[in-house]
Amino acid sequence: TLRIWEQRYGLCGGKRKDSMHRYYDGEDLKQILRIAWLYHNGYKISHIAYLSPEEIKNKALGLTESAGSYDIYLNRLLESSIDLDTQAFEENFNEAISAFGFENTMIQIGFPFLKKLGMFWLTGNVIPAQEHFASAIITQKICVAIDQLPLVSPASKKRRVLLFTPVGEYHEIPLLFMKYLLKKNGVPHTYMGRALSNDVLASYCYHHPITEFYFHLITNLTHSDVNTYVQQLANTFIGKKIYCSGYSCQ
Repeated sequence: TLRIWEQRYGLCGGKRKDSMHRYYDGEDLKQILRIAWLYHNGYKISHIAYLSPEEIKNKALGLTESAGSYDIYLNRLLESSIDLDTQAFEENFNEAISAFGFENTMIQIGFPFLKKLGMFWLTGNVIPAQEHFASAIITQKICVAIDQLPLVSPASKKRRVLLFTPVGEYHEIPLLFMKYLLKKNGVPHTYMGRALSNDVLASYCYHHPITEFYFHLITNLTHSDVNTYVQQLANTFIGKKIYCSGYSCQ
């Protein structure tokens, strides 16, 4: 697609090494994202080709349009991540929260953004620093949102959920968001964090009553079978409900 756009319209050509191989830097990636956003929102590629780079930027970032679209904020977050621009990232994330609420912002913007950024990282289009930069800010936003919720009283509840990620899983954002949802809905829970062994879980459960386990698994760095792991939990913690989510659990 990029080759066709370059040959026909002079767009997205990137840069050339001495060997004539194409390569794309951060500015090229941002321009491709802007053009793709316009294209997928009804602009003909032949029309985009007549726009100046500044016009493409303004339209794609929503500067000349209503700021009511989830995609606009997703694009803005991607650009500020590529630039490692803390102020722009926080301003746009806060603006989205004001427009859509925290929960909708995470579901409609935050997680799609993280998924796309992860795809760019896997394909070598962004560096790990850019992914860690964005993840750290979003983690802070979730923690602030959690702290702003009223405390859950366990006295009147018969259930308590234990939240964790298994050994080898260090992605914490989905787990934190589940903590937010449980606290918002008044469900007693304990957040144990990431990369927990069964021994640690057993130690906690020996001293505290738990009715349900919830874990999130994305990378599964240990390459263990998820069904086997769940069965091990079920055998160890008899009578407890076990819930899991994440790409590796599908």
